[in-house]
Amino acid sequence: MDIKRIVITGGPGTGKSSIINELISRGYTCLEEISRQVTLDAKKNGIDQLFLTNPLLFSELLLRGREQQYNDTKNLNTGVVFLDRGVPDVLAYMDFIGDTYPHYFIDVCKDSVYDCVFILKPWHDIYVSDNERYESFEDALKIHEHLLNTYQTFNYKLIDVPFDTVEKRVDYILNTLNM
Repeated sequence: MDIKRIVITGGPGTGKSSIINELISRGYTCLEEISRQVTLDAKKNGIDQLFLTNPLLFSELLLRGREQQYNDTKNLNTGVVFLDRGVPDVLAYMDFIGDTYPHYFIDVCKDSVYDCVFILKPWHDIYVSDNERYESFEDALKIHEHLLNTYQTFNYKLIDVPFDTVEKRVDYILNTLNM
């Protein structure tokens, strides 16, 4: 079965998880964000903020996790799968902090090709910080620019999702995909 892989991306606090949850409630196959689990696992091992303490290790774990998610889609019995972030997000965040990464990070991005990428702009009205989200709203704006640049580097045409209710944002995505 030829599976369409659809990425929902955006900086922190843009509503990605809410959109993924709404898609799940409508019966769509979705793969959720893995960075919170990586952060929680690190905390269990005594590292409060792995991304701040060892950004390359954190990014390596995310890269491998997202690559595995991508590969897992090959075994799904569905025509479309939505992913909360894609592999290129890892590079965008590394660029945001000004850190370098091995060339194989780029290779994984080239090997993990998505059919469509929707991007959510930072939205001040819904932005909330929490224990796993340490970025400020200003950081979210900068991350958004890095996401745009990174995905465009890999020749993706990003589709902006307008601000609206979660339900209407999901309707927009599904209508854009003719679903």
